[in-house]
Amino acid sequence: MPDVPPPARTAPPSPIELRVSKRILWIGSAVYPLHSIARVYTFVMRPRRKEAVLRFLRYAAGTLVVGFIAMLPGLPSLTFQGPDSGGADYVAWVWFLALAAAIYFFVDMMSVLTAQPQYVLAVETSGASTGLVTSRDPRHLDQLVGHISYAIDHPDAEFRVTVERLTVSPNNYYFGDNVNMYGGNGNVGITR
Repeated sequence: MPDVPPPARTAPPSPIELRVSKRILWIGSAVYPLHSIARVYTFVMRPRRKEAVLRFLRYAAGTLVVGFIAMLPGLPSLTFQGPDSGGADYVAWVWFLALAAAIYFFVDMMSVLTAQPQYVLAVETSGASTGLVTSRDPRHLDQLVGHISYAIDHPDAEFRVTVERLTVSPNNYYFGDNVNMYGGNGNVGITR
């Protein structure tokens, strides 16, 4: 089986080597024995935009509530001693912290809202581990699925290719389906 040439690209963000050698799949420094690979597939990982907006609203509301509660001890001195008292500094400090938290939550939300969908190749093992890599060319990842599948059935197959490392927070993306099953906790059925 011939080597898989990497697709032409401009300024790769974070290249990583994917190779099959001696019945082992290497993704960077991660090792996956070919006999323990349960599934190799490609899919589009989409950002969780709706959840990011709801999380921002929830955190912003929580910050306002905590800000009001934290401000309460400073209100009596502000009310009875005027704006020159220490209570005014305390209230200003509380609202400064609340504003800083709200800005942080807003930036976090915007990072998800502006994120692009990622076309990825996933390697799942019979255990709990999953390897993810990406490429700007979806056809290249589809070819890799075929080459890895071929290597699973043919012990003498070896190849080496450069792909891109996936550097995203899985909490900000949909990653496959949630499947409802009998037994266990927190099963939600299939959601998209």
